[in-house]
Amino acid sequence: MKHFLTYIDESIKEHWNAPALTNYGANTYTYGDVASLIEKYHVLFEKNGISSGDKVALCAKSSAEWCIAYFSIVTYDAVAVPLLADFHPSNIVDLVKLSDSRMLLADDAIVAGLKRDSVMSGFENINEFCGIVNIKNFNAELNCSDRLSVVGEELDKAFKTRFPNGVTVKRVNYAKNNLDAIAVISYTSGTSSSPKGVILPARAISANLEYARMKMPAKEGYTILSILPLAHIFGQAFDFIFPFSKGCHIYIYTEKPIPSRLLKALSEVKPFMFLTVPLLVEKIFNANVIPVLRKPLMRFLLMIPGLRGLILGKIRQKLLAVFGGNVQQGGLLIGGAAVSKDVEAAMSSMKFPYVIGYGMTECAPLVSYTRWQDFTPRTCGAVAHPYVNARIDSEDPANIPGEIQIKGEAVTIGYYKNEEATKASYTADGWFKTGDMGTIDAKENIVIRGRCKNMILTANGQNVYPEEIEELVNAIPYVLESLIVGRKHGLVALVVPNADAMKEAGIAEEEYQKTITDSVLSLNAKLPVYSKITACEIMKEPFEKTPKLSIKRFMYK
Repeated sequence: MKHFLTYIDESIKEHWNAPALTNYGANTYTYGDVASLIEKYHVLFEKNGISSGDKVALCAKSSAEWCIAYFSIVTYDAVAVPLLADFHPSNIVDLVKLSDSRMLLADDAIVAGLKRDSVMSGFENINEFCGIVNIKNFNAELNCSDRLSVVGEELDKAFKTRFPNGVTVKRVNYAKNNLDAIAVISYTSGTSSSPKGVILPARAISANLEYARMKMPAKEGYTILSILPLAHIFGQAFDFIFPFSKGCHIYIYTEKPIPSRLLKALSEVKPFMFLTVPLLVEKIFNANVIPVLRKPLMRFLLMIPGLRGLILGKIRQKLLAVFGGNVQQGGLLIGGAAVSKDVEAAMSSMKFPYVIGYGMTECAPLVSYTRWQDFTPRTCGAVAHPYVNARIDSEDPANIPGEIQIKGEAVTIGYYKNEEATKASYTADGWFKTGDMGTIDAKENIVIRGRCKNMILTANGQNVYPEEIEELVNAIPYVLESLIVGRKHGLVALVVPNADAMKEAGIAEEEYQKTITDSVLSLNAKLPVYSKITACEIMKEPFEKTPKLSIKRFMYK
């Protein structure tokens, strides 16, 4: 297996003058520009005391500058700690501390949020923390104990001194062979008292890159439009690292992906494949395709063999044009949650180029995938990954659902500073327990049947851990207990009120709903966008419990 940074080294040298990264509608960096800025970051790290193996946090909106900062960290042999830009400012402080990060690279919006919520002082208490550097201009946004001595203009001078004639291709040397070294610590949630940082060694990222290079078409000159958060490993691996390794031109969509605007970008960029989540695909199909197919006349015409193929073929061509016209090369790669049956049936009937994959951060991320030409509908592709094995913890894996368990070089080595969670995540014989229930057919296609974890996958593919939100709800006065459930239109809080306490406070029964609902919804100010509560329902009776007094979650939806 070749180290992923060796591929990056080769790609930069080979495609030096080609466009590499573009903030859609704005500035572009060539592969040579990326190399120059990587070296500037290396000077920043060296002059400010960052050493090999140190952790450097990165929290910013997805952008070309985010990509350059990420490569700068890992090529320096430091450990990247990507944090979602949607995290609450106080959570960002907590995760920087928990991860032992020595520096935070951020953008204007993150810095403004930290200042607005008055949490900047929290960084002062982090051991050996240097400060915050802005990825847009290399200025210091926070300098702790004057540890940041070379930033801004001083950094410019130091960089010019080291590279008086600029960075040339001969100075690029990112090739590595330390596959077991930690490359990334990924936090997919930040609102818990003990969030889990997934430790990803270089071999896990390298394994996914090797697999992508074998199975997915890409070459110099191909374009891709990245809309997924780059702090998530799905977008990080396949919207960024993989196409970059092949010399592609990566356009990063820096705004909220509103369908009408996004379709304009797709028509201009013309990506060779498109990574997305079910919500966006469903919006497009439900607005433009499903209503047409359901018209009485159309349903009649589709029953005529000669016309069926012709009609579906024309719809397919129009949809391909909507996605830019080139997406059939690699297809739509859909991940994060299941696609609705109606939409998938429509895509399948017209042979639309799509595939649904299965993965998780702990596998960096891919577990199963199949090229769209060979994809079996209602599955998550096949476990054909040379660096991952999967099994179903069931007596009859093809028919009786069991937990999906994985093993291989792409799998995490555990959770950072959380031995208890690490031990609990592995079987006695060393297989990682995904917490997902499924079956596997004769072709090794995985079919997800349910979840044995409580994690909620929202329609746009975000992971929500209900216990973390419930902890906040339960802390509200007059709340006895609560459950967070996922419904079609969002997260709903089911709340059992503390009736006795409310009576003592003089709150009438008819006021319960408004009092508690207002308090619950006010928590949204502390929560990331993807885990906000959309509604609150008051339960008349306490939740049903197990003998261990745990709530029987399966009874409540």
